Amino acid sequence: MTATETAPQLDPTPPKRGLAGRVGSVEILAVLLIAVVALRGWLVDLLNLPGLQTWATVFVSIVVQALPFLVFGVLLSAVIAVFVPPSFFTRVLPKKPAAAVPAASAAGLVLPGCECAAVPVAGALVRRGVAPAAAFAFLLAAPAINPVVLVATAVAFPRNPEMVVGRFVASILVAMAMGWLWLRLGRADWIRQRGRPELEGLSKGRAFVASCRHDLMHAGGFLVVGGLAAATLNVVVPAQWMQAVADNPVLSVIALALLAVVLSICSEADAFIAASLSQFSLTSRLVFLVVGPVVDIKLFAMQAGVFGRRFAFRFAPATLGVAILISVLVGAVLL
Repeated sequence: MTATETAPQLDPTPPKRGLAGRVGSVEILAVLLIAVVALRGWLVDLLNLPGLQTWATVFVSIVVQALPFLVFGVLLSAVIAVFVPPSFFTRVLPKKPAAAVPAASAAGLVLPGCECAAVPVAGALVRRGVAPAAAFAFLLAAPAINPVVLVATAVAFPRNPEMVVGRFVASILVAMAMGWLWLRLGRADWIRQRGRPELEGLSKGRAFVASCRHDLMHAGGFLVVGGLAAATLNVVVPAQWMQAVADNPVLSVIALALLAVVLSICSEADAFIAASLSQFSLTSRLVFLVVGPVVDIKLFAMQAGVFGRRFAFRFAPATLGVAILISVLVGAVLL
């Protein structure tokens, strides 16, 4: 070959940049601001609609309740990712995964947060080499059996202290059952666990900031998506359906389980919602309290973001079934 044949052919004409190449975030923001100003009259009328006001209230309340605990979980996740050596967890937890599951479930007692905090922490545990079964047991137990939640449940049910015991027993049994079920049936290729190569070569301080920024943007986005879906379903589902099924033991359990999934209320606040549903039995309200912290819309979205959709689409339905079954059995014994 000659030099002429091997040299790349260069086009002297500069490439034309399309509209997409000239449009950035500043231009998009400017267009949105112009649209808001131009349509302000229509937007005011739209925002005055009762249904939209309810939707906005539900969405904001979900995000406002969850965000502080999400930030707490992100900070704890960053501490685990940067400052805690991988060997720490292998020393603390039992060597056998089957024994590590109840130990990790009991560790949920020391984390005063909701499910929004538990998801990034569980992701950090898996990245640090903890058995996924133990990490998932901690993920389910932490938002349901921590002291803040148990005290809130006692305050919400002052005349029914057995609800506190029932919630604790049922929740920790669900966490252990799902951990052992993962050991039996779970597969590693269902988890899309991302590594943290962006932390390599950084100082401890910079790695901590980078980890916080990554997890907050990643988990926070899925929290917003889950909050939007929960608020939409909350407005669409008619409230009178609950009254119609309250007198049927089977339908009341199913209804409150689905309601817990849809409402996506943080575990620190759900006891007061359950206490207000006085037309339902204590067992069906126990189902509401146990299901909510382990399966809801925003939690599903966050699990899909941290562990992948293949994991979430298998883990969430299984957790829902196990939570309902164990809650009913515990309610039959204790309530």
